[in-house]
Amino acid sequence: MDFLIALGALCFLMLVAYRGFSVILFAPVAAMGAVLLTDPAAVPAAFSGVFMERMVGFVKDYFPVFLLGAVFGKMIEISGFSKSIVSAVIGMLGERQAMLSIVLVGAILTYGGVSLFVVVFAVYPFAAEMFRQSHIPKRLIPGTIALGAFSFTMDSLPGTPQIQNIIPTTYFKTTAFAAPALGVIGAVFILIAGVTYLEWQRRRAMAAGEGYGEGHANEPPPMEHEKLAPAWVAILPLVLVFVLNKLFTAMIKDGYGASYDLKLPAMATPLHVAVDKLAAVWSVEGALLAGVIAVLVLAWRPVSKRFAEGGKAAVAGALLASINTASEYGFGAVIATLPGFIVIRDALGVIPNPLVREAVTVTSLAGITGSASGGMSIALAAMSKDFIEAANAHGVPMDVLHRVAAMASGGMDTLPHNGAVITLLMVCGLTHKQSYKDIFAVTVIKTTAVFVVIATDYLTGWV
Repeated sequence: MDFLIALGALCFLMLVAYRGFSVILFAPVAAMGAVLLTDPAAVPAAFSGVFMERMVGFVKDYFPVFLLGAVFGKMIEISGFSKSIVSAVIGMLGERQAMLSIVLVGAILTYGGVSLFVVVFAVYPFAAEMFRQSHIPKRLIPGTIALGAFSFTMDSLPGTPQIQNIIPTTYFKTTAFAAPALGVIGAVFILIAGVTYLEWQRRRAMAAGEGYGEGHANEPPPMEHEKLAPAWVAILPLVLVFVLNKLFTAMIKDGYGASYDLKLPAMATPLHVAVDKLAAVWSVEGALLAGVIAVLVLAWRPVSKRFAEGGKAAVAGALLASINTASEYGFGAVIATLPGFIVIRDALGVIPNPLVREAVTVTSLAGITGSASGGMSIALAAMSKDFIEAANAHGVPMDVLHRVAAMASGGMDTLPHNGAVITLLMVCGLTHKQSYKDIFAVTVIKTTAVFVVIATDYLTGWV
């Protein structure tokens, strides 16, 4: 019964997310329902002392990353820099390489710090124009954008400032650049396999005489030829974010050490801050802030005209994304306190390999919640100590544990109820029936890449 209560809470949260209800509302309902069935008297204390405590702690640690990432992405969009980057990539590869062009544009923007939700809106009009001119079925656009924005640059490549690569740093005391060799190997595998799959689908459609199609919903107007900033100017803020992220990571660790005692004049007692857990978060925040300033300097006129409206949209998006994930994090913390979770933990503990155990746990919870960051937060909040103990026993470096957790979070998270998937299909004016199979194929490739990375680590010892 204890196991069924924990499993039922997870299934309930998955069901309401799939049906489109707010996770912010139903995560505490699911968590407190499980506590009610276990120990009714513990409900108020569990809500205030566990759920809210962990939820607020997540917001405290990560909300600035969500906020700065959203603002930076919106500014890249309204400045016209995203259009410049797209035009440059298309000019380099040519219109015949429409699919590869869109994948690379999504990858450049995401790896440069632009939120993947912003990337969808920025890239879709160009994808529709190129696919229409190249007679490629529109139904392949979502899978193409997903490969560029939701896969290898989200959590595989070292240094990516996306939240999925930042969350493990606070548990394993690593940096965003953890396990660079394994991350690059995984990214190359995903890119090659993903592009090969999409090209295979394109050739099949061409052989069947299928073109772009007609009567599609949400078709963007024809692209207007406008004066754009030079590509080297447009990409400067993205490069700056990457470089400063690396630089700040080293500077913060060298300057502060493992901890810092904050003592200001009006403070009665010093505040102890664990720098080793927050160094990666601070580095990304500083890099994104510098990126925002760089866009302001390079494109003051267009940004200043639309910043009020764009800033509101960015803040709203950051609030929704961070509170959604924080609610799932609080839910996971509550479930981890219940006796039924011991059964789940022991069942997963049967898997002898610590990296495989971590990958299966993280990707399963990401699939259940429909969120890479949410599923990983639940898994690490509940089981990070177990993962660390098992890794130490088998001589697995924390950097490898970090990279596997990050990559596994972006595997089965893109099941049909995933918010990014729903947004992507909505923007493209397509349905799950028309285009989801290609998104799922990218998901399978992404999940396979995690085990390729694990195998590479054991065969070569590379980190």
